[in-house]
Amino acid sequence: GVLLSDSGLLDRTPVEASWLGFPMSQFDKDDVEEMGFLKLDVLGIRMQSAMAHAVAEIARVAPDGKPESTDSVPDAGSGLDIDVIPLDDEATFELIRSARTLGCFQIESPGQRELVGKFSPETFDDLIVDISLFRPGPVKSDMVTPFLRARHGWSQPQYLLEVLRPILTETSGVVVFHEQVIRIVTVLTGCSLARSDEVRRTLGTPEGQQEIRTWFYPTAMNRGFTLAEVEQVWDVLKAFASFGFCKAHAAAFALPTYQSAWLKAHHPAAFFAGILTHDPGMYPKRLILDDARNSGIGVRSLDVNRSDRVYRIEPEPGRESSIRIPLAEVKGISDAEEVSIIASRPYESLADFWHRSAVSRPTSERLILAGGFDELHRIGQQSQRGGITRRDLLLQVGDLDRYSRSLSGGRGNRAASRKRTGARNSGVPGDPMDSTVAARRQSQAPAPVCEPTEMATQMAFDLADAPGSITASGLSEMTEGEQV
Repeated sequence: GVLLSDSGLLDRTPVEASWLGFPMSQFDKDDVEEMGFLKLDVLGIRMQSAMAHAVAEIARVAPDGKPESTDSVPDAGSGLDIDVIPLDDEATFELIRSARTLGCFQIESPGQRELVGKFSPETFDDLIVDISLFRPGPVKSDMVTPFLRARHGWSQPQYLLEVLRPILTETSGVVVFHEQVIRIVTVLTGCSLARSDEVRRTLGTPEGQQEIRTWFYPTAMNRGFTLAEVEQVWDVLKAFASFGFCKAHAAAFALPTYQSAWLKAHHPAAFFAGILTHDPGMYPKRLILDDARNSGIGVRSLDVNRSDRVYRIEPEPGRESSIRIPLAEVKGISDAEEVSIIASRPYESLADFWHRSAVSRPTSERLILAGGFDELHRIGQQSQRGGITRRDLLLQVGDLDRYSRSLSGGRGNRAASRKRTGARNSGVPGDPMDSTVAARRQSQAPAPVCEPTEMATQMAFDLADAPGSITASGLSEMTEGEQV
């Protein structure tokens, strides 16, 4: 938390330097309260970053720099303004009621998806109640089932006492908010709202509950309430003390909840790009990607010529946009390698990539295994025999690494090898280090026979044992579907 005070704060609390070098009070939260300091807890919510990324992607892919029009959604002049979207959008609430809320803030857990499906929120106020209802306090006091039954008209709302009806009407007779607890204590004991708030906070510990009970029972009974009525109210207050929710806090949480659901309903590709980039939720990315596919969003594989450092939208004519897996998902890749790959694009071959991107051999091999060169070398798109495979590219990386080391004196200096190889390593067709040439050379398919002296070799020495002319065996390369 952050302590708020005037310039004399440092004179009233012992201070030490935090890990980041900021002045930090040595008082804990209880000491701060005893001293009367004003403490503000600041929450960092990654969903805000995910939504900001989604909004930026919507603006990036829009033809005129503005997002495609969505019914009555205003913009801030340069793109979508998520803060002014209507809070009564039916498509958004339909998504929430369907419980397809994976990735949505606060309502993506299994328990919350079950609750919103049964609750069927229809307004923004319903979202506030939903977020407050799914807390340990209301759950422990068994208030969820009575609320749902009263909500859907299956039973009449059951108020603790008739005098509490005005306080509990908005939540169908169920205690949901901190503000309701404060007002209930005030009604039964006659104390001020400030004193009631202190009572609410004291209920958070077993010792505090015993202290408040000793005061609460005689005070309420002196005001005309029976023992049975006091015990009925006390049971609810005691259970609610496990942990309830302030209504203002719930409203602040309900806003990003609604905004994230709105993005998923109207711009699903941008929504998933933001969620996958900033990973704010509780589920692994494979599950989010599966949800994206089920929502009609295509997931494009890694590509050294197209993938960015974050998840990006790729528009698809006549259908929902797709999302492209980023370079950052490759295990072990460094920030410098990501920047280098993007700065040196486009690439024409693996050899071209190797000599211009300055990416390490392990990272290059992982890029190959992840499919980063499949589009470049048409892997999986060739039906003819002798086509390039990922194994061919892995073998070529080894050759390229040894070739670079030989040019740099075995020190692995890629910069020196690039200077010495010059334009010969540009990846143009015919390059002896080009993967296409290498694959054809390694293939056993019938091909014109080359003399050994015409074949590209490394570290070749004349040992006076050069073989004579050879002829092809005529054995065709076996395809994946054939058996020997």
